[in-house]
Amino acid sequence: MGRPSKTAAGLARHATKEELEQRQAAEKALLTGRHLAEQDAVAGNEAAHREFLRVQPILAAIGKDDALYENVINRYCLLRAECEEFEALRATFLRNLDELQDDTRLEPSERFTLQAKMQKSILDADNRVQAKRKMMFDIEKECAMTVASALRSVPKTPAAKENPLMGLIGNG
Repeated sequence: MGRPSKTAAGLARHATKEELEQRQAAEKALLTGRHLAEQDAVAGNEAAHREFLRVQPILAAIGKDDALYENVINRYCLLRAECEEFEALRATFLRNLDELQDDTRLEPSERFTLQAKMQKSILDADNRVQAKRKMMFDIEKECAMTVASALRSVPKTPAAKENPLMGLIGNG
């Protein structure tokens, strides 16, 4: 298994000047130069807004606070908020299930039926949270949230230079 690619800064000790210049130019070409903007849906959701305020400075610190990632980062923040909602819903179901187990006012068969429905609801909430987390992980892999994904499209080898001797002899 090969090693992951490195940034231009990571190659400073091992690359030629041309390789470093090409690598830096390729890294800059991947950015628009405009900063991330928070969408209205994210700003209106407290949990999503909180996640945006957490992620945006991190991306800025690594030079990836770019409008190119805007839709994806906003979607990521909304997914995080939805995860929190499902986790809260699951906690409510668990509290209700505990209360139901201690409730002696219901007939045992009625209580067991309600418990089964409550447990099904808990599992459904778990499945939804897992699906959201999978979507978030996919976004993390595709955006600047992992080192490997940020470097995936940066070329590893420099552009081929023309041999000056071939120019003198007229290419053969």
